[in-house]
Amino acid sequence: MTSSSEKLVYVSEFVDTVGPETDMLGPVKDGGRIVAGTEPACYGPMITPEIESGHTISRPVAVEGAEIGDGVALKIKKIKITSKASASGTEAPREGSFVGDPFVAKKCPGCGKINPNTVVKGIGRDAICCSDCNTSISAFDVTNGFTMIFDDKRTVGVTVPNHVAEEIARNAEDYSGAPAGSTCHSILVFALADMPAGIVSKVRPMIGNVGTLPGVTMPSSHNAGDFGVFLIGAPHDHAITEEDLAKRSDAHMDIDSVGEGAIVIAPVKVEQAGIIVGDVHAMQGDGEIAGHTTDVSAEVTIEVEVIKKLANDGPIILPLMEHLPPLARLLSNEELEAARSLAGSSGFDIQTDVAPIQVVGSGANLNEATMNGLERMAKLADMDIDEVKNRVTITGGIEIGRLPGIVHISMLTPISRLEQIGIAHLVKEQYGL
Repeated sequence: MTSSSEKLVYVSEFVDTVGPETDMLGPVKDGGRIVAGTEPACYGPMITPEIESGHTISRPVAVEGAEIGDGVALKIKKIKITSKASASGTEAPREGSFVGDPFVAKKCPGCGKINPNTVVKGIGRDAICCSDCNTSISAFDVTNGFTMIFDDKRTVGVTVPNHVAEEIARNAEDYSGAPAGSTCHSILVFALADMPAGIVSKVRPMIGNVGTLPGVTMPSSHNAGDFGVFLIGAPHDHAITEEDLAKRSDAHMDIDSVGEGAIVIAPVKVEQAGIIVGDVHAMQGDGEIAGHTTDVSAEVTIEVEVIKKLANDGPIILPLMEHLPPLARLLSNEELEAARSLAGSSGFDIQTDVAPIQVVGSGANLNEATMNGLERMAKLADMDIDEVKNRVTITGGIEIGRLPGIVHISMLTPISRLEQIGIAHLVKEQYGL
């Protein structure tokens, strides 16, 4: 890490495990920008046994002046997809090919080595082979997979037939668009084509893993309350305790509104924060119900701002207005006038100085994630949790980020409280107040 801060930091290195000991780049100035090149960072690491995580992410960038207990606003300025194709699917763990967790401790079924180095030999689902014993190795069986190509402007994606998937597999490096220094194999080499050809989807880029370093070292894919529970007492080197899991930063959110134009206010759990970016998707529906989606290489530009003493336990999101649930969107002038008239007829005023925020909750399941998010919202809004439940019900909503246990909770919140905690200016800027 350099001693002087920089206005712009470029990142072209990748890590799989993250925590307080992870070496950082930078620091970037408060108000500066980070430009991070990302690789297809979910299925790729899953089929690359030497990677001890279900994700790779950009090497963390330190932020000047960020201290434990602060927040860091990450303003997502640009997401440029560089992949020409992607592949994904549903999967099942392959027995005998992992120890405790197939995302973390992959095991060669031939020589028994944990997280062995591997090479690609040919194409297809058995193309990844152990460098030591030449045995085909994968901790997962793809139960229903597909390959998708994108148009030049990255506006749509279309699933392809088997012969096209095989041609893409033979040229996986070119189609993946992975930056120099990429650390994982491309899922494109599997030539997946179980889905019918010609299925069309809109490209809507979003970042699945973005935020700050957790306060305990863990695989980057498990930096959340749902995946993280698999590390508690695990039979491998990345085992943690329940107390350790409370130090997570919930950067691995997989929330589809975390795209270009959104702001993520991440918690600072280690000195200088350590900004991480990865797991960019071409598109994803709420819940990421297949477990995975279209991982792509991308160039992500983020502007940072330190929010002193925010003490947010997890991420706060300020999505674009159109990505908020309907009840959390600001009222029109006509709606406000109708409300004023209604209240005035009975001699009282309406609350107009409110604005939307979203709080991320995570847990072993959706119920636990919801309670975690409600508790975080109650603390930020300085309200009784029952009042929060009522306000979320009539002025917000709860949406699923990822099964089994990530939610984002929206609520119209008094601006006076947002001013007290230091984020009102961001909210006003985001929503034109």
